[in-house]
Amino acid sequence: MNGERLWETLHSLAEIGATAAGGVARVALTDEDRAGRDQFVAWVQKLGCTVHVDQMGNLFARREGTDSQRAPVVVGSHLDSQPTGGKYDGAYGVMVGLEVLRVLHDHDISTAAPIEVVSWTNEEGARFPPAMIGSGVYAGAFSLDEGLAAPGVDGTTLGGELERIGYAGDEPCGAPDGAGRRSIGHYIEPHIEQGPILEAADVTLGAVTGVQGIRWYDVSIDGQSAHAGSTPMEHRADAMVAAARLVCEADEIAARRAPEGRATVGTLTVGTGSRNTVAGSVSLTVDLRHPDAAELEAMHDELLAFAESTAFGPQPSAASSGVNRPSAALSGVDQPSRSLPRPQITPIWYSPPIVFDPAVVDAVREGAFAAGLEPVDITSGAGHDACYVSTVAPAGMLFIPCADGLSHNEAESILPEHATAGAQATLNAVLLLAG
Repeated sequence: MNGERLWETLHSLAEIGATAAGGVARVALTDEDRAGRDQFVAWVQKLGCTVHVDQMGNLFARREGTDSQRAPVVVGSHLDSQPTGGKYDGAYGVMVGLEVLRVLHDHDISTAAPIEVVSWTNEEGARFPPAMIGSGVYAGAFSLDEGLAAPGVDGTTLGGELERIGYAGDEPCGAPDGAGRRSIGHYIEPHIEQGPILEAADVTLGAVTGVQGIRWYDVSIDGQSAHAGSTPMEHRADAMVAAARLVCEADEIAARRAPEGRATVGTLTVGTGSRNTVAGSVSLTVDLRHPDAAELEAMHDELLAFAESTAFGPQPSAASSGVNRPSAALSGVDQPSRSLPRPQITPIWYSPPIVFDPAVVDAVREGAFAAGLEPVDITSGAGHDACYVSTVAPAGMLFIPCADGLSHNEAESILPEHATAGAQATLNAVLLLAG
């Protein structure tokens, strides 16, 4: 494995869509994404690989094996990034696949099974929600029509932008029975961890045994806008206070399941947005994660039950709660009960926990051992294309550390020796699986 060449290739790719802060902006199906795809195609064609593009723009580079009847061993990830993303998220997996092809080419190594490197379309979902739709259509989780019609946040459609950048392929993708879809014998996705576990443990490589399940929710809370100074607390229907209660409860739901549970409120928007106005409406998102399906279901149930609980609706009045409010004393009567608006929670996405194929996980472990590494088993906290691929083919992943666990961040950073070690383990695993 030529670690120096891999490192140079990673940073050559990172020049496409480079940001001033050291990251990349190579959002799916933009001109920058097209340039990244074009560069990848040029690199693999120099090695004599054939290039195939399916109807979702998923990009495959193929090196033939000696047994044309065998399904290929496929390595890859994605080339698209977040709007202000890092150099290595996704790109590492595709460039490791490229380096595997280069090593096989340089040393004239034949494999029984063909070797392919894939770049999946729109893994990030930053421009065309939901995430991982390219591999999702491939695996049949979404129909081709759904994938191509996916609306962009900028008013475009995924299919229209595929046409515009010249990557609307004609190979079948995601037929309900898999007929005509490109076959995958085994799939390995090398990736940065995107979390702090490996670095904290001073471990170079993780053999990924599965992926946490994910549930996403949109939440809307409708209260009543009112003047911040002249509206007594008892007369308010404050959407922000209701939102705060829900945010804290989501955090508690995950904390009760530490260390595996995760809860994140990633966006919160106040409808009125004025410092001297009681919030009349709030919208927010909730992300729940757990590697165990039953626990994730329980988290879901608890979140919905809390929204229906007495934490919302009429609250105890000042008099009944024993609070001495000046307004109550002056009026001589009980004040009205305060009422907190009830959150309306809409589940919008569910990705069940994934258990990766034992044969692929074992190949990753053996590949690491052969590279002189001591891998640890790890569960991925993030979703990856391997999740969808695993539903139609034996799949697995390997992780290398990233500095401070940072990803989806322009400060994303990895060590060159870790990049090389992960690539060597991948090459070893590919050779084990390809024969």
